[in-house]
Amino acid sequence: MADFHRPVRMPAEHFDFVKGGEDPAVLVRTAHETAQALVSRVRADPDPEIVERLVAFAEREGIDAVAELWSRAAPHSLPGALWRLYLLREMTRRDAELVSLAFARGTERLKSIDALVAGAPTPAGPEELLAVADEILRGVFEGDLALALDRAAAFARVTASGCTDLADDADATEPGRAGALTTRAARLARLAEELSASARLWRDGALD
Repeated sequence: MADFHRPVRMPAEHFDFVKGGEDPAVLVRTAHETAQALVSRVRADPDPEIVERLVAFAEREGIDAVAELWSRAAPHSLPGALWRLYLLREMTRRDAELVSLAFARGTERLKSIDALVAGAPTPAGPEELLAVADEILRGVFEGDLALALDRAAAFARVTASGCTDLADDADATEPGRAGALTTRAARLARLAEELSASARLWRDGALD
């Protein structure tokens, strides 16, 4: 997954920030407070219009806006899980052709139920996979949150396997591309592990 650098100002109508939040402890505390307040409030009354705005939030305001909120939180926390879900969706949106190719390769390579868990159709092109990513994020706010995290983990796991396969193909003729794909595969594999752990914690009532 690439780094994103476009500066974005968070609209005041979405979240309130703690002023002078340069203190890391303040930033982490704010991440937890905003994540818990947002998820609990929307899940209590999942208005479809609000849910759709949240699904498209990073696309509309920029991934940096989400990073400013939650990227500093621990991986196995609610804000950390939200950051990873938005990051996975943004990767899919920005690089849909590669993601669809990697997902198809990963489905063949893994021979597991992960593609089924992710909820992707067969075959799954760029538009279909972006729809899956949207559906997964939507599930955070109006469905089974643990299931949404498990689906995202499966999505990342399949795509990671496919990136590894594509890297193997490119190794001899395009070493630079092979290296980039290997790095992406490692990041996605780690993301899958973190999301799976967060799903277990949510089921145990311990994801805060």
